[in-house]
Amino acid sequence: MKFKRQSREELELNLTPLIDVVFLLLIFFMVSTTFQKESQISLQLPKASESSSDAPTDNIEVVINAAGRFYVNDQELVKSDAESLQAALFKLIDGNRDIPLTIRADAQTPHQAVVMAMDAAGQLGMLRMSIATSQAPK
Repeated sequence: MKFKRQSREELELNLTPLIDVVFLLLIFFMVSTTFQKESQISLQLPKASESSSDAPTDNIEVVINAAGRFYVNDQELVKSDAESLQAALFKLIDGNRDIPLTIRADAQTPHQAVVMAMDAAGQLGMLRMSIATSQAPK
């Protein structure tokens, strides 16, 4: 017996309908998504309804004045940049990353200065961080 090989047709997968569906989904999500402008939100910071009175005594306090100058435990830093703040915090924590850090910023402080202080503490691996606020009048 002699078997004759039959040539098979190669199968192709047509991706055109799949691409069309993906584009339609993309257009649908782009059109149906709403964006909020956060510049329209009016905020008055910092105020809180209650203040915490159980602050620990071995606390590192970073104070930021309205001009964006940094004070670490009531001593002003020579330069108000992230590297100086990080070096000052590194000296104070002395390897103990569990020391609580309190950031006390003026209400008129630039937001960038507060974020810079939080970032410097985060890069050092400080685990306990809080932002001090004043108690709102009743």
